[in-house]
Amino acid sequence: MTSLDDSPAARTSDVPSVGELLDLAVGELGGGRREGQDQMAQAVADAVEKGEHLLVQAGTGTGKSLGYLVPAVRHAVTAESRVVVSTATLALQRQVITRDLPLVARAVAPLLPREPRIALLKGWHNYLCVHKVAGGYPADEPTLFDLPGGEDHPASDGGAGATGGRAASRGRRRDGETLADQVRRLHEWASETDTGDRDDLVPGVPDRAWRQVSVTSMECLGGRCPMLAECFPERARASAREADVVVTNHAMLGIAVSGSPGVLPEHDVVVVDEAHELVDRVTAAATVDLSMASVEHASRLARRHGGADTTALDAAAQGLGTLLVTAPAERFPDGLPDALRTAVGAVRDAARELLTRLKPEPAGQGKGAGPASGQPDPGLKMAQSAVLQLFETADRMAVDDTSHDVLWCSRPDAAWGGFSDGVTRLHAAPLHVAGLIRTHLLSESTGVFTSATLALGGTFEPVAGALGLGRATLGDGEAPAEHPADKPAWTGLDVGSPFDYPRQGILYIARHLPAPGREPTTEAQLDEIAELVTAAGGRTLGLFSSRRAAVAAAEAMRERLDVPILCQGDDQLPSLVREFADDPATCLFGTLSLWQGVDVPGPSCQLVIIDRIPFPRPDDPVKAARARAVEQAGGNGFMAVSATHAALLLAQGAGRLVRTTTDRGVVAVLDPRLATARYASFLTRSMPGFWPTSDAQLVRAALARLDT
Repeated sequence: MTSLDDSPAARTSDVPSVGELLDLAVGELGGGRREGQDQMAQAVADAVEKGEHLLVQAGTGTGKSLGYLVPAVRHAVTAESRVVVSTATLALQRQVITRDLPLVARAVAPLLPREPRIALLKGWHNYLCVHKVAGGYPADEPTLFDLPGGEDHPASDGGAGATGGRAASRGRRRDGETLADQVRRLHEWASETDTGDRDDLVPGVPDRAWRQVSVTSMECLGGRCPMLAECFPERARASAREADVVVTNHAMLGIAVSGSPGVLPEHDVVVVDEAHELVDRVTAAATVDLSMASVEHASRLARRHGGADTTALDAAAQGLGTLLVTAPAERFPDGLPDALRTAVGAVRDAARELLTRLKPEPAGQGKGAGPASGQPDPGLKMAQSAVLQLFETADRMAVDDTSHDVLWCSRPDAAWGGFSDGVTRLHAAPLHVAGLIRTHLLSESTGVFTSATLALGGTFEPVAGALGLGRATLGDGEAPAEHPADKPAWTGLDVGSPFDYPRQGILYIARHLPAPGREPTTEAQLDEIAELVTAAGGRTLGLFSSRRAAVAAAEAMRERLDVPILCQGDDQLPSLVREFADDPATCLFGTLSLWQGVDVPGPSCQLVIIDRIPFPRPDDPVKAARARAVEQAGGNGFMAVSATHAALLLAQGAGRLVRTTTDRGVVAVLDPRLATARYASFLTRSMPGFWPTSDAQLVRAALARLDT
């Protein structure tokens, strides 16, 4: 995008420094200079100028959004380049696109060569399809679409579900509405909306209703659509192609990294906020599943909309279904068992043959013709999409060499990995995503990765390795001699936090408790929780490693204590968090959704209880396979996978306590292994630097003083 007679260096020399522009933006926000924010902004500016990857750990309260947005806007405008900014959560995405980025653009525009252009880009399925609303598509079948593993899986199309959009919509939908009421309201909204963005619909609707007015990218007619000029996702992509800074989400990055780079506009810098979640999001985007129901669904579409003979595919579906009835819920480290591989191969072969029959015929002839002469047939497009997805999934699972994938079977009656819809499935997930990230995201773009938790165990190396980066650069910016040529160099920077953690918080490790076992909670743990909550006068966020443990603890505390006890699942999560924040005497207990993203400053959250070190389940198929791969390569699989996973969650969970400079409180870990195990120091170095103690009486006294 750079012209030959107007180099970036020439334009940049006439532009104010990043520090000056940051001061303008912070002033516009009404704040003051922060040392960590200044340090971060300068590091980001240097990284994008040199084309060197950067990992920045910026603690809560640093103001990291402005720390990367100011240099991103400056670079994009002066270098006539484009920067993609990605967030993991819907809340942060909204903050960036509706508040932080417009503020930065407004503040710095007078000192830049021109006004910055910004755009928001989401997955295709997040936008209303005007052609479908107008009746251009046949009605969806509710059967498979209602399954969690169906075509509407959020990770399959860059959906906001990966950033919380689906849950947020469900949480604010109208009570008592039928599906017909919801679809009717969607049609009314279609004539009013300027964006077609699902997240602009308030109150929202459930997935089943939204599917009546949207399509996936594979189902879209593209340039042949008769309503292309009015297409909302096309408008969003056109805006992104003209923008200097494009805001998107990790699900979209996951699709791009999985081999569909065209989903993002051309860019030379990508800023990944909440970067600690990127590996899991990319893994989710590259994970596929196969069931008898998904085969039958594709077959029905092919018959109904393509007029095809599906005898072979129907027989393959039956053969697969018969084997899945008795298939064990386990991982297949050496590929699918022979019988299952043969059955999946039959699905693949039948789907491949069927694809050749679903090619459109000339306009006006046979089933391939559209509803009007020369027009494409949306129903046929839906059938082609379903069968193609089926073929690609089965082909991936049935190949002889599956060493790059993790294969497993999930059953609804299993203790792990099953969906609640009663369907048994085969799954395939990438064993590693570092190579995908390195090849499809970082090979031609400079990556800036930031989060409050990137230096695990006191080092950036675990996260950098998972992102496909090589060794850190030396102080003079030169890569070490042993640096692998195919692994890009990077710099790690911890800009600290404005919080005085040793003075603001206590890390209490209950060394006297027995190590956790298989039971969700022990009597000793419940006694400890009751004493701590009583001393705090409520004000407790309980973070549990399982739903069973959270429910057991909540029920026990309701019997023992007089303070209100909320438990995840009692209501929609936003409502529970709001109720918890509004009443300091209230306690909120829950699982993984509460470990990250809950922001309740002030007296309502002065005690954070963590029931046990949050290691992944031993039977988690992907993490177990990754640990095994590390061990086969001569490394320590437990430390590389399980301990790193636990360190990240502990850092995130403990970070719920101190959200402002005036917050005070205790993080209580009821797992003595955090003080006694050989890996304990690795975990505690990942957490905020609270003052440590194992003195229960001292902690209860401190909580009582805070309550007073």
